[in-house]
Amino acid sequence: QVQLVESGGGSVQDGGSLRLSCASSTYRRLAWFRQAPGKEREGVASIGSDGTTEYSYSVKGRFTIYRDNPKNTLYLQMNSLKPEDTSMYYCAAGRNPWIGVSLLPSDYDVWGQGTQVTVSS
Repeated sequence: QVQLVESGGGSVQDGGSLRLSCASSTYRRLAWFRQAPGKEREGVASIGSDGTTEYSYSVKGRFTIYRDNPKNTLYLQMNSLKPEDTSMYYCAAGRNPWIGVSLLPSDYDVWGQGTQVTVSS
């Protein structure tokens, strides 16, 4: 069973920055999702094997997803964090070769355990 392991979460002040990391095997499509208590899982950012990216409207311009293929590591650089970004963040990987990038949870087959991000005002 391939595992994804997230790290880098923590607590920051409003306007602060964090970088999340996800140790992963080589997958075509990788993404970050988040889920707050009582809310549905939300796609944050996705990256395809060719480097194409997609972001949710709420984080576009503040978050950057990128991958280091030789290290099999996915990153999410989060800048200008807001209290509404507080959530559990999950790394996800998808095998379907016909999908480039996606923010739909159903397009992903493997999930990490999550890392908590808390932004205080």
